[in-house]
Amino acid sequence: MAAARNTGGRAPASIRTLWAIAKSPELALSEEDLHAVVFRETGKESMKKLTQGEINTLARVLQNMKDGVQRDTRSKRTDEGGDARTEKQRHKIYALCEELGWNNDNRRINGFVKRICNVDRIEWLNPSQCFKVIEALKKMVDREKQKEAEHGST
Repeated sequence: MAAARNTGGRAPASIRTLWAIAKSPELALSEEDLHAVVFRETGKESMKKLTQGEINTLARVLQNMKDGVQRDTRSKRTDEGGDARTEKQRHKIYALCEELGWNNDNRRINGFVKRICNVDRIEWLNPSQCFKVIEALKKMVDREKQKEAEHGST
């Protein structure tokens, strides 16, 4: 008599599971893309020819792809937390960063804050330090606008 395999209470992955993960909002894979992943991982062109082990492997690969997308799309900013008194000031700092083109990398403003106030993160600034950073950023924005005006008039 063959012993039943213990899967830890979880049903084994199926082709339906692969489609569900592939069509999730994070991945949104097309049919071609899913078949390309299947071929890359197994060398098989038909999902009907997959063994249970290959289906399990594909489910794990697709789930890792999905989890990777979720990590990448999370916001790098942490406006939550920090000093509640400085929330509006931090929004002003982020607006000035947008004008300078710095919003694509949060390390840039944190490095600037470290240099100006010797504080590692913008969320940890007190109101007077935020004021100091805002004034420095305003001056930088003004210098950028002056440069553009000089180059635009020549």
